[in-house]
Amino acid sequence: MRDIDVVVVGAGQAGLSGAYHLRRSGLEPDRDFVVLDHAPRPGGAWQFRWPSLTYGKVHGMHSLPGMELTTAASDDGRPSSEVIGAYFTAYERRFGLRVHRPVDVRAVREGDGGRLLVETSEGSWSARGLISATGTWDRPFWPRYPGQETFRGRQLHTAHYPGPDEFAGLRVVVVGGGASGTQHLMEIAEVAADTTWVTRRPPVFREGPFGEEQGRAAVALVDERVRRGLPPRSVVSVTGLPVNEAIRRARETGVLDRLPMFDRITPDGVAWDDGRTVEADVILWATGFRPSVSHLAPLGLREPGGGIRVEGTRAVRDERVHLVGYGPSASTIGANRAGRAAVREIRQLLAREPAVA
Repeated sequence: MRDIDVVVVGAGQAGLSGAYHLRRSGLEPDRDFVVLDHAPRPGGAWQFRWPSLTYGKVHGMHSLPGMELTTAASDDGRPSSEVIGAYFTAYERRFGLRVHRPVDVRAVREGDGGRLLVETSEGSWSARGLISATGTWDRPFWPRYPGQETFRGRQLHTAHYPGPDEFAGLRVVVVGGGASGTQHLMEIAEVAADTTWVTRRPPVFREGPFGEEQGRAAVALVDERVRRGLPPRSVVSVTGLPVNEAIRRARETGVLDRLPMFDRITPDGVAWDDGRTVEADVILWATGFRPSVSHLAPLGLREPGGGIRVEGTRAVRDERVHLVGYGPSASTIGANRAGRAAVREIRQLLAREPAVA
């Protein structure tokens, strides 16, 4: 058992932002706080992205606090996993954040003397505060449809998307109306024998600029759900899909002609109750992710609505726990701001009478 003031779980954008602000506030890595990350190397979830997702296709990557992602380093033609992995590596070194990896955080539960007990694959920590910055990548969402287990082709999720080459000459159904779904679809359509796009709701394409006012309104919609204790929706889900030249061409050529969600899956494809069928070799589920917060389950933070209610970043049911990169702070710029806000409140918590170890 090791005593520490703060444990940061996760070293993606949100976790590194929190660690930066902890250090800037005067706390020392490995003495006052520790950063634990289950990934094998720096880069957060970006290191697992498919090679064809080049940096130029990323919808807005905001620099971490204190160190700009330079134009030279962010070559639009390089895979985003390389660009951001190298950037995060340099960031950790520059600020001496000493991330412990790979370390799995298995559970956070009530400890002794008002502390939190953080159980990991490398032993336990006794902490006075926790920044949970675990994102969503580890919880891909797979919808269930009748007949799914009978499909004779291949089913895979965005989390395991290998790039378009593996789909050459195949008939592919892409499920999902978000940014990943449209990117996958446009890539695959260039090599596949046939593509079909299905979504639960009609996609919303956004023309024109997306300014600060629109951004605040979108974040407010996500924040409202979190404040009510409901599972958060992604910020992207309420902003719509920005129309660029690639999107415009795909709409003109029919690649982005969308069908409503099918009703069942057959051994040979998908089917609708109105009699329509589509034969397929592959179903690609670009259906998003859910927050990865199972390690917090022993603390009983969930509300009846299924989410964790937070005020700012602080869990309403436990002031020692802050969720950064959750709900309204899931964007890269939101994660930066949330990291600063979480540390401000944690410093106030630490300034009170020290908890007995």
